[in-house]
Amino acid sequence: MCFFCVLENLPMQLFFQENITPPLISLEPDESKHLCRVLRKKQGDQVHVTNGEGTLFECVILEANPKKTSLKVIHTKEVEEDDFHIHLAIAPTKSPDRMEWMVEKITEIGFHELTLLETMNSERSYLKTDRLEKKIISACKQSLKYRIPTLHAISKLDEILENDKFEDYQKFIAYVDENHDHHLFDRAEVGGNYLILVGPEGDFDPIEIQKAFDAGFKPVSLGKARLRTETAGLAVVQMLQTLNR
Repeated sequence: MCFFCVLENLPMQLFFQENITPPLISLEPDESKHLCRVLRKKQGDQVHVTNGEGTLFECVILEANPKKTSLKVIHTKEVEEDDFHIHLAIAPTKSPDRMEWMVEKITEIGFHELTLLETMNSERSYLKTDRLEKKIISACKQSLKYRIPTLHAISKLDEILENDKFEDYQKFIAYVDENHDHHLFDRAEVGGNYLILVGPEGDFDPIEIQKAFDAGFKPVSLGKARLRTETAGLAVVQMLQTLNR
């Protein structure tokens, strides 16, 4: 069966390996162990590997070793990038588990960049990103995505507001306000780059909201219900993906 036919006849198992230089790939121990002991792959079997940068490699197993499996690349495919870019900047939840759940789900749906925010009402000013990175990679493999989203460590809100990088972005701030009815789905335009701020459970402080307005951010609602932080993050990504479907 040809490589492109394989892609059309999913499901398939996807493995991740950084810095791939064909024609040979040596899988890291975690991936090798999963391939050999969980999936029981053996020499001669075909597997699929991504470098997380948009390239999909179809490979054949040369040596199935749970410590270091050797593969030979037989086909490659470059996957096109989205013509839009979702950057979610969100305050970490008090419970790391809730943030890990959100990261897993928004990866499955599809986002491009995540920044953890430190705000005046933040419940947590520090969060280990290594666990989140593992969740992202695992979710990418599960949902067959070939580009690993970028995860940034915690940044102060002012650093985001003052960053010239976002000058040409569509910039929004989602917060609780019963007096405004500017829904994100109505305010966002199809295509381009998006930067959306989502605050902690205690919401943004009014001073922070005004600073965001001064920096060119537009206020948006995510619906009539009051959402928890991680649910709001999920809603943002789903809305923008639906807008750009």
